[in-house]
Amino acid sequence: MANVYRRPAARGDLIAHFVYLAEHATEALADRFLSQAEASFNDLAMHPLIGAPLATRDPALAGIRKWRVTGFDTVLIFYLPHPDGVSIVRVLHAAQDWWDLLEIGDQPQPDA
Repeated sequence: MANVYRRPAARGDLIAHFVYLAEHATEALADRFLSQAEASFNDLAMHPLIGAPLATRDPALAGIRKWRVTGFDTVLIFYLPHPDGVSIVRVLHAAQDWWDLLEIGDQPQPDA
């Protein structure tokens, strides 16, 4: 069985998403989000190279990849593959400025 390691920031992200969904939608939706996030993490652990690779300026995040939470297409999982699974770095809403948060090099530029 492949392992899923959650960094503290990722755990905080999951809590924030759960609270937001419970307060602005329903607790049932928040529970479904957590279940789908866990299922997505397990899928990534079994197939760690399926996410899109990203270039980052932070050497600690070299090899980082991006994937979506199943059923929640606006929530992105940022993770690092490991020989025995994956390390979940962050779980962020797609509208957040994740390019700056993760020091991603291919940040889209606003229209002039």
